[in-house]
Amino acid sequence: MINHLMAEIRAGMPAPERRLIETSDGRVISYGDMLGLAARMARSLADLGVEPGDRVAAQVEKSPEVVALYLGCVMAGAVYLPLNTAYTRAELDYFVGDAAPRLLVVDPGRRETVAGIGASAPPTIETLGAAGDGTLMDKAGVAAPGFVPVARGPDDLAAILYTSGTTGRSKGAMLSHENLASNARTLKDVWGFSGDDVLIHALPIFHTHGLFVATNTILFAGAAMLFVRRFDPAEVVGLLRRATVLMGVPTFYTRLLQQDGLTREAAAGMRLVISGSAPLLAETHAEFEARTGHAILERYGMTETNMNTSNPYAGRRVAGTVGLPLPGVEVRLTAEGRVLPPGGIGMVEIRGPNVFKGYWRNPEKTRAEFTADGFFVSGDLGTYDEAGYLTIVGRGKDIVITGGYNVYPKEVESEIDALDGVLESAVIGLPDTDLGEAVAAVVVREPGAAIDDAAIAAALKERLAGYKRPKRILFVDELPRNTMGKVQKATLRQRFGP
Repeated sequence: MINHLMAEIRAGMPAPERRLIETSDGRVISYGDMLGLAARMARSLADLGVEPGDRVAAQVEKSPEVVALYLGCVMAGAVYLPLNTAYTRAELDYFVGDAAPRLLVVDPGRRETVAGIGASAPPTIETLGAAGDGTLMDKAGVAAPGFVPVARGPDDLAAILYTSGTTGRSKGAMLSHENLASNARTLKDVWGFSGDDVLIHALPIFHTHGLFVATNTILFAGAAMLFVRRFDPAEVVGLLRRATVLMGVPTFYTRLLQQDGLTREAAAGMRLVISGSAPLLAETHAEFEARTGHAILERYGMTETNMNTSNPYAGRRVAGTVGLPLPGVEVRLTAEGRVLPPGGIGMVEIRGPNVFKGYWRNPEKTRAEFTADGFFVSGDLGTYDEAGYLTIVGRGKDIVITGGYNVYPKEVESEIDALDGVLESAVIGLPDTDLGEAVAAVVVREPGAAIDDAAIAAALKERLAGYKRPKRILFVDELPRNTMGKVQKATLRQRFGP
């Protein structure tokens, strides 16, 4: 048996000397370079005791070497677990305890911070820096070349990505080799990728968007990437003349529109501009097309499924919609057990080779999230128009999507409610022209308490990643509730929204 995902990646690879990655400081990594480093990474993992099926967690800054680590995990038959670099020690402790990785890779500057983590089953800790330094790179530098990829089938796990859950604790979505391969294969075809494409890669690579949607699709097409460590609108505008594709979140486009250099001339060589991970405002869509001549292509995906729908590459792109189901992916809307016709609003349910295998060590939650006929219940509410275009109209799970990242209110509320002086809180998303939605906390003080927004913000700084922390903290005498005692967050959004 071959290594399923690696075999597909190899099939798309061009000549070894062809460019895969070019960094902002001028480094060029060829396909041959990347394949060789990934093989040495795989050998290093094996030497560290990582066996097929073991988890390898990584909380590291973006670099070409992290792509090699991901591919090395695939080669070694390990399960790659990327973690947001903004996670605090407390958050990281939960992920390590839940996933029980054999190896944890962190930035060299974080090694002391994570010392002693996972006390019941502590992982081996290695380091990997943004400059290609660290103990793991030292080991890879002397590792024997020519690692033979471990046999892995289509249903074997390739990655676990943590996503928000209804309990407020993140759940690990288990993604198989074929989950990742099928989506990259499909996106390459429907978005028209070829070896001539050059992608401006300004996304983080601990997220499904930057790692699997962007990087895997490029690898399958044999294309190249201009690797930007962090999104900088001026830098991205400067790269447009050297690229053919840009993938981003709505925040990218609102900030690009603030750049004087964003013109039709600058974008003349581009063929495709894609937005996802959060809703794009129709005004942003219209203004971007007016400035550049390019209609942004919106699509719809999630951690558990990668991409599900897309506006067409060659056909009509409808602002505010996320387009049509991808080939091989079924997307239906249901309400009260029946499938809805166009015009009805219902729960988005998805079935296809892209849909994950379930939640890590959580069979009860997995059963609850799938229908009897195998559809994944997304938690999103949508409606189809007569032409078959899907519009996402709400989220049944109340997740806030800010700057492309999911924030589950319960997690933030739990931290706020634990503070002295707080009686209770409700976390909501409020419209934000830059982030799409901004996290806002509505707080009820205990009688006589003097806690203020600065004190709450300071307390949360050590407990939550920056994107989860409220941008606005509002105080009320009591939270609105319905007759069943449930907090009416829609009322709060109406009260404090625009």
